[in-house]
Amino acid sequence: MNPSSGTTRVLPERLTAIVAVVAFLLSGQQAFAEPAEPAGPDACGLSALGRTTLRAADPSVIRVGGAYVSAQVGGGGIQVRQASSLDGLGSAPAVLVWRDSRALGSVWAPEIVRDGGRYYIYFTAGNDAAHRMYAIHSASPASGYTREVLLSLPGERWAIDGVPVTFNGRRYFIWSGWECTTNVEQNLYIAGMSDPLTPVGDRHVISQPREPWERVVGNPFINEAPQVVKDPSGQLHVVYSANGSWSEQYCVADLRLRAGGDPTHVWDWYKSNGCLFGSDRATMMTGWDPTLHVNGPGHHTFALPDGDVAASPPAGPRAPVVYHAVAKGTPYHWDNRYWYTGTFVWWGNTTYRRANVPGATTDTGWSLKFFE
Repeated sequence: MNPSSGTTRVLPERLTAIVAVVAFLLSGQQAFAEPAEPAGPDACGLSALGRTTLRAADPSVIRVGGAYVSAQVGGGGIQVRQASSLDGLGSAPAVLVWRDSRALGSVWAPEIVRDGGRYYIYFTAGNDAAHRMYAIHSASPASGYTREVLLSLPGERWAIDGVPVTFNGRRYFIWSGWECTTNVEQNLYIAGMSDPLTPVGDRHVISQPREPWERVVGNPFINEAPQVVKDPSGQLHVVYSANGSWSEQYCVADLRLRAGGDPTHVWDWYKSNGCLFGSDRATMMTGWDPTLHVNGPGHHTFALPDGDVAASPPAGPRAPVVYHAVAKGTPYHWDNRYWYTGTFVWWGNTTYRRANVPGATTDTGWSLKFFE
């Protein structure tokens, strides 16, 4: 190419692009460029986005130093894997760290975190209405775990998918549960914690599946699988799954705590106006597109360092996420769920709206966009 002719052609294009970006920023909007797909291994340990070899549900992954540590149900109890990348978890040996020796019942959704130098795995066990939250802990991720301890959650009701969080210097525990003793709705609840094993005070509802896009699949209506993350402005998010996991309508939505809000006050939480990650366009929030390759994505994990919300990713680059889903073209069934790796980015200047409720009806701040 002739250098001089190339220069005269490229400069106006660059100037035009610069002017457009400046004008967009001055308009008060948050500008975002569509991130490129990573071509090779990156700092997140992702070599190729998509389905892993793990045919399983309810992923829980944290990063400890240069390793990823996962927990899942298997082998008659709970298994832990360790690998240097998310993709490597599928081929890593599964180490049985807890066995259901007391026949507690169905074991679901272990959630691993690291707190004060110890590893804690929170999980659900029981049959039917007897499902309750338990925890085990150890100084090592793959051995030496204690016997299970029942978490005495306030209300003493059916409870699953519990996750701890420390926010603004206070400990909390968030889970999915029933209001009473029958399975009509699964709500999201929060309670205080005095330490990693001891709930204190009352439970407070922070979300109920009452929006039309959360009630496409019922019997019961579902809010479950809460995961906590903090946005670039320091506001807390509870990113959860809605609609039944037995259906292709399963999806991921968001609760954002308003700036200065109280996590135990339901009206300080603002809900996304639709799914942020799902396979049905009719349930998606405006401006968010359905998935191309999977059906029913949900029950995700952000794979945070130590599982700590204080280590949430900043704005800009993509950050890892792991979720379960069923490949398009495959019959949708629990047995066909795999762990998938994907990414998300923070998406700014996003307004969540609600109607006919106390307090302000809108809140504008950060949301999330997910990528397969």
